Amino acid sequence: MRTLFLSLNSLSVFVSCVFKSNEVMTQKKKVVVGMSGGVDSSVTACLLAEQGYEVIGITMKTWDYDMAGLSNSSKKETGCCSLESINDARSVAVANGFLHYTIDFRDEFGERVIDYFKDEYLHGRTPNPCVMCNTRVKWDSLLRRAKMLGADYIATGHYANVRFENDRYKLSRGKDLNKDQSYVLWGISQEALSRTLFPLAEYTKPEVRELARKFGLKVADKGESYEICFIPDNDYERFLKETVPDLTEKVSGGKIISEAGDVLGEHRGYPFYTIGQRKGLGLTTEEPVFVTEIDYQSNTITVGSDVSLQHHGLVASQVNFISITELTEPLRCTAKIRYKDTPALCTLVPAMNGMVEVRFDQPKRAITPGQAVVFYDGEDVLGGGFIHSVLR
Repeated sequence: MRTLFLSLNSLSVFVSCVFKSNEVMTQKKKVVVGMSGGVDSSVTACLLAEQGYEVIGITMKTWDYDMAGLSNSSKKETGCCSLESINDARSVAVANGFLHYTIDFRDEFGERVIDYFKDEYLHGRTPNPCVMCNTRVKWDSLLRRAKMLGADYIATGHYANVRFENDRYKLSRGKDLNKDQSYVLWGISQEALSRTLFPLAEYTKPEVRELARKFGLKVADKGESYEICFIPDNDYERFLKETVPDLTEKVSGGKIISEAGDVLGEHRGYPFYTIGQRKGLGLTTEEPVFVTEIDYQSNTITVGSDVSLQHHGLVASQVNFISITELTEPLRCTAKIRYKDTPALCTLVPAMNGMVEVRFDQPKRAITPGQAVVFYDGEDVLGGGFIHSVLR
């Protein structure tokens, strides 16, 4: 059993030495499992080992406290990159007799997720870091490491399903609709899906915990983390102020205006607000008002009634289709505009520059630029994109 912390540059050299020294290579299918130290990824690894795969566990070190603007060493680390989580993943590997490596992904994660996260807020949008992490790090980067290790597949503990049908790899919702994670996986390419395994597709969360107990895993009852991994205190305003130089001075003192253009007050910084927000506006009005628009160029926030948050459509950019190759004509389907949203009937219409118009049968509330919109055909993910703008 070997457990190592490797930089990305040293991985290929290490792998070459390990596997060239082994003259008798197994004929088992080899799979790299992304192991966070939680119950889902741990059970994923155990299930695949039980099914006869040669499992290699990889824990991705994606951030540290300096990157999160938290340099106080007295703080207890939590989440997927903490020492505790790395040790939990390693203990599962040790107990089940497969290799485990901890690999430094901080540079890639910082560039592709954290920098994106900050840039979106600075442009008045509300980002979705989980989508970027899955697409640009967990699949893109992990697949490249899997190839270096000679692996046939990668696997994760996501509650989703992948299958091959009609010359396309299809992504669909998992059995446990309360845990379904297909919403954050719409950006995965066909090539990546062809090498992806989702062993938890046919399980519910309670069933996964029971499997963990059967496998004797100490993480069987480990709690779940809901905060953004690189903001463990769940205070994104603090994070932006700590990591963007002179942010407060640059964005504070802007105007809060009504939809008629009347100045109602000042805000503390447009990146610290989101569409649909009601609390924390510091306004006294006869009727409740909500943030309806954020304009970073003029440093203004517009507020209006709840009715003003209702829109019949949006424009999506950076669209990736999964079940189909491209959109050439209007297509009926359902769509979600946030993770916990209920899929709503709509029509997809091709637009300029590869964008897609999403026209809802009934208005949707608080459509938020920067968030993901995901298209469904029944249980299958047609594709998705980022919300670019609202159709007014």
